[in-house]
Amino acid sequence: YAINRNPTCPGKPGIPVINVDVGTSFPAMETPGNDLSCPEKLYLYFSPALRSPIIKCVIKLLFDVSSRMQNVGEQGHMALLGHSLAAYISVLDRERLRKLTTRILSDTTLWLCRLFRYENGSAYFHEDDRDGLVKVCRLVINARYEEYASEGYAVLSSKQPVIYQSASGRPGLGQHLCSQLGLPLSSLCTVPCNTVFGSQHQMDVALLDKLIKEDKEAGKLPLLLIANAGTPGAGHTDKLGRLKDLCDQYSMWLHLEGVNLATLALGQATSAIMAANRSDSMTLTPGQWLGLPAVSAVTLYRHEDPALSLAAGLTSSQPVAKLRALPLWLSLQYLGHNGIVQKIKHATVLVEDELSSPVVLFKFSQEMSLGEQLLQLVPASGMDVVELEDEGTCVRFSPLLTAAVLGTQQGDVEDLVEKLSELVPVMSSTMCLRQDFREETHRHSPSLIYVEELSWPGLGAVRYEPQAEGIDESRRKQELEKINTELLKKLQELDTDIIFSTGPEFGTQENCIFVGMVTEDVDVSELVNTIATLGRDIEESGRLLENMTEVVRKGILEAELQLQKANEEKLMEEGVMRQLPLVGSVLNWFSPVQSSIKGRTFNLAAGTVLCVTVNIKEF
Repeated sequence: YAINRNPTCPGKPGIPVINVDVGTSFPAMETPGNDLSCPEKLYLYFSPALRSPIIKCVIKLLFDVSSRMQNVGEQGHMALLGHSLAAYISVLDRERLRKLTTRILSDTTLWLCRLFRYENGSAYFHEDDRDGLVKVCRLVINARYEEYASEGYAVLSSKQPVIYQSASGRPGLGQHLCSQLGLPLSSLCTVPCNTVFGSQHQMDVALLDKLIKEDKEAGKLPLLLIANAGTPGAGHTDKLGRLKDLCDQYSMWLHLEGVNLATLALGQATSAIMAANRSDSMTLTPGQWLGLPAVSAVTLYRHEDPALSLAAGLTSSQPVAKLRALPLWLSLQYLGHNGIVQKIKHATVLVEDELSSPVVLFKFSQEMSLGEQLLQLVPASGMDVVELEDEGTCVRFSPLLTAAVLGTQQGDVEDLVEKLSELVPVMSSTMCLRQDFREETHRHSPSLIYVEELSWPGLGAVRYEPQAEGIDESRRKQELEKINTELLKKLQELDTDIIFSTGPEFGTQENCIFVGMVTEDVDVSELVNTIATLGRDIEESGRLLENMTEVVRKGILEAELQLQKANEEKLMEEGVMRQLPLVGSVLNWFSPVQSSIKGRTFNLAAGTVLCVTVNIKEF
């Protein structure tokens, strides 16, 4: 993966630096294999002061960025170039800057309105995809409360504004609006979804009508309705036509958001989506749909009073603020109308019916990390896991959000279906054998303990408990960790298709052995018995080694005592005079001492030290 050569390492020209957001920089390692002229081959140097989790995080980040950048394409590089050009353009003289930025903004607005069939619209470009809705709410407040500009929030006390949103809308969006606008949470009304007729992810229009009437009777002012053209979880579209009629009836503003708005650019769009062009505003995220990195979100809106738009922050008199449209302007220029439509169409045809919601949801009977496994097996699929209120945890395939970035092709979808067909039978058999695994583990208690881990998709988790008595807690924990670590290595060396591991990376259980998914032909009783037997063998061998160590230690102590005693006996036998350096030599020359060498042998089996006497004359 080619890494940018700039900036270079200070004091080492030509040595590239990788800047990673962990508070430090990493210069490339100076080794003979590090060819600095070849960007395809580069070694990273990590400081020894860095902890292992940070290094893993950096490597994972680099691989993730490299895999995604491979699919960015030229249009993505144009978007990135736009940010650099914006910095250069911002230093032009004021008059030239004003003319250029006005042209860029007007052209981009016109293209987007034509592309997404939103006539006579204006555009606001923003980094945070919620910021457009915040500005729209300020616009509506200024329009509905005539004295708001002079009196401020005091005028809201006469008639409290009410903002309506769907129960299946984006989590936290309403709270963010109230926080940014300074409104109490009582100004937010969450409308339930259908319970009898229609989709359970669509807003209940009849109930919304009832809630609006109740608020008007209570002296409140229905202000704005947030509807979905593709809910964040299931991708369902509200009944936009009926909602627009209701908003017109009560003089409310209708704002739309959702992934299905992308299909407005197609030649054929469903009538439910076509009703979106009647809305008062809508937020688009072309960066996700077209695979453009660091491209602003866009809110299209219709309003005739430019002064109110300026007061709400939807327009700006500062030319530099208009340069936010430049990356998207360049990308649209590069792709052209046909290129944009082709990318959106490619994402929609990856699902079976391109005219319906381009989102596919499915779930297993019980969530077993199916989404994570599919994403590991087919990374280009972009599978993710969503939590729905009624359905629970589901696996989602939403190509409009991921296909352009990951480069998803029809072959990836076919691989996804194939892997799913392989996983489901294995997951089913694993679910059926879980209870048997639990019962078999309990039969080997207390040496083998079953560990409850609901998030683990495999057969289960166990822990081998050593049966040693009379040891303190610290020693017991060390013994527990040592035995289970060795047991895991032994299990991984077995000739089997079953995967044994330490479990999830950020799991709460320690010193456990996690058993992966199994097929229906696995003998659970034999599997548990193998785990228990191996654990017992490791414990016994460790105990034997400890006993042997203790015996050797005692033998060494005994030998030291015998050697000390032998030295004392030698001193008594030979006398003190023979121990003096010069006198002893003379005495030994005139009157040699007949002595024997006494060695020591250690009987490991008996644990005793034996004396062995060897006469010097024999040698």
